[in-house]
Amino acid sequence: MHLSHQKEEQEPAPAKRSSARIWNILTVLILVTLVCVLSYFVILFLNPNSSLNPFPPGTLNPALLPPTVTVTPRHTLVPTWTPTSMPQAGVETPIPTLVAGPVLRQEVIPTEKPAVMVEPADEYAFELQQGSPSLITASQFHQTASCDWMGVAGQATSLNGEAVRGLFVELGGALTGAESVENLAMTGLAPQYGFGGFEITIANQLIPSEGTLWIQLLDQQNLPLSDRIYFNTYEDCQKNLVIIYFNQVR
Repeated sequence: MHLSHQKEEQEPAPAKRSSARIWNILTVLILVTLVCVLSYFVILFLNPNSSLNPFPPGTLNPALLPPTVTVTPRHTLVPTWTPTSMPQAGVETPIPTLVAGPVLRQEVIPTEKPAVMVEPADEYAFELQQGSPSLITASQFHQTASCDWMGVAGQATSLNGEAVRGLFVELGGALTGAESVENLAMTGLAPQYGFGGFEITIANQLIPSEGTLWIQLLDQQNLPLSDRIYFNTYEDCQKNLVIIYFNQVR
């Protein structure tokens, strides 16, 4: 009796083992299914246009795309044909030879020097007024002046046309057959020529000269304010006073 009872208790064991196998199989199937589903979504994510996608994305309408810009040249340069000389066979090209001939020399005819010569220089504050210099008789400003005196006079004006006083006027150069001439005056000391007037005596006799005398404006530090203005003198009582006006330009 005891043995038969033990056999009855041991009979349910095969049923428990079969149920465990079923759960193991189901677990494996679920894992395989999850792996397949994940792989499917990864494929769709990486390639939305895959044939596995039941809802592929729509294609863009070409009409909605912006047109591409094509650069076309405005002018087409057509190569021009340039004729070239082809050497002929058997014909030698003569080499030109130099033949000595008379050399023509152009004769330069000297022209008369201008009455005024301005030295090329940098930009100065004062320039020569148009129409200067002019030659007049000294008796217009000095009624008692004799014919044995000659000089140079004028005036300096500012940008506004007002007289400028206190500038030095230097006379330099040389007269024909005489020693060098050096003299200094100041604007404003000869009011008969204007409030910025000056006057310098050249000589106490009439001596003709041609471009050997000059005057120049200087500031209080003896720095040039104008070019050297060269002028001529004449042995003529009607031209014994040279008038030169300076205008400020900057």
